Amino acid sequence: MRKFWIVFSHTYLSRVKAKGFIISSAIFLLLICGLFYLPDIIERFTGNSEDPVVAVIDDTENQQVYEALSASADGYQPELFEGTEEAARQAVEEEEYEGLLVLRQSEQNLPAATFYSMQLTNNVSDDIESQLQQVKVAQAASQAGIDEATIQEIYTPVSFEREALDEEAKTEEELAGSQGLVYILVFGLYMSVIIYGMMIATDISNEKTSRVMEILISSSSPVSQMFAKILAIGLVGLTQVAVIAAAIYIMIQVRGSELDGGVFKFTGLADASPVTLWFALIFFILGYFLYATICAGLGSVVSRMEDVQQLVTPVIFLVMAAFFLSIYGLDSPDSPVIVVASYIPFFTPMIMFLRIGILGVPAWEAALSIAVLIAAILVIAWISAKVYRGGVLMYGKGGAFSQLKQALKLSGNIKNKK
Repeated sequence: MRKFWIVFSHTYLSRVKAKGFIISSAIFLLLICGLFYLPDIIERFTGNSEDPVVAVIDDTENQQVYEALSASADGYQPELFEGTEEAARQAVEEEEYEGLLVLRQSEQNLPAATFYSMQLTNNVSDDIESQLQQVKVAQAASQAGIDEATIQEIYTPVSFEREALDEEAKTEEELAGSQGLVYILVFGLYMSVIIYGMMIATDISNEKTSRVMEILISSSSPVSQMFAKILAIGLVGLTQVAVIAAAIYIMIQVRGSELDGGVFKFTGLADASPVTLWFALIFFILGYFLYATICAGLGSVVSRMEDVQQLVTPVIFLVMAAFFLSIYGLDSPDSPVIVVASYIPFFTPMIMFLRIGILGVPAWEAALSIAVLIAAILVIAWISAKVYRGGVLMYGKGGAFSQLKQALKLSGNIKNKK
C-alpha cells in the first residue's frame, strides 16, 4: 500500500505543478472573471448605452408615418432630417447617424421605406422594419374601416398555459434556468473526459518511452500503478474543478447582486439547483473512471507517444458521440433514443445527467443508470488491469488488436507463473 501512495502522490504532485495545469487553470479563471464582468466590459467598449440615432426623410402625406414610428420607436431614435436625401446619406457616411430611413407611400397608399446604412448587417433595420409593419397594418385596417380596438384584439396573443401531470416534472421557469447550466456542465464533462483520459494514456506511454516503467514494475505491482495513476489524475481533475467552482462562488458573492438576467440568467447560475450540481459531480467522477480505465489499458500497449493518439481515437469518438447526442437531447430530452442511450454506460455520464437536469427523472431511473455505470466501470477496470499487466512489458510494434491480444496473453502467462 505504501508503494501505491508513492506512485499516487508523485503523479498528483507532478501534474499539479506542471505548467500546463497552472496555465489552463489561470485561463479558466480569467474566462470566469470575464464572464461575470462582461456587461461592464461591453459598456466600456461601446461607450454610452443610448439608442442609435436614425435620420428620417418622410415623403408621406402629413408625415403620419414618422409620427407613428416616433411614438413606438424601440432600439433606435428617429430624427426628422431637414435637407436633401444626398445630404442625409453624406451624414451617415460621416457617422453622424446610424442610418437613413426614407419613407414614402405605395400605390395602395400604404407606407413603404428604404433604409440606408454603411453595412447591410445593421441590426437597427430589423427593428424599424418590424415597427413599420405595425404602422402599415394599422393604416390598412383604418382604410378598410376596422377600428383600432378590433385590431388589437386580433393581435393579442392567445391564452395558452402548460401544466405537467407528472409531479416530478420541472416548471417552465426551472426548465429555462437549467438548460444553460446543463449545456455548460455537459460540455465540461466532455472536455474533462477527453483531457484527463488522454493524460493517463500519454503519461503511461511516456514512462515506457523513457524506460521508467521498468524501474516502477520492479518495485510495485503494475495493477497498483494503474489505479494509482487513475486516482491521482482524477484528483488533479477534481482539484481543477474545485478551483473553478470556488472562483464561480466568489464571483457570485461579489457580483451576484449586480447581475440580473443576460448571461448570468442564461447559464442557470442564478437558480442553480444543488441536486443538479451534485449529479454533475457524481457523473463527472464516474464518467472519468469509465474512460480513464479504458485509456490506461490502451496506453499500456503502446511504446511510442505518437501511437497513443491513434489507439485512443475510438474512445474519443465514443465521447464525441455522447456529446452530440446530448446536444440533440437538449431539444428532445424525452426522445426514445435519448432515453435508451442514457442506460448505455459509455453515454450515461452525459445523457442521464442531461435528463436529470432538464426532466423530472424518477429516483429509481437515476439510481439504475448509476448502478449500470458502476458495474461497467468494474468490468472495464478488470479487463484494463489484465491488459495493463502485460502491456507495460511490451515494446514491440503491431496493430492495435494484435497488441491488445498479446498483452492479454502475456498477462495470463505472468499470472500462471505466480
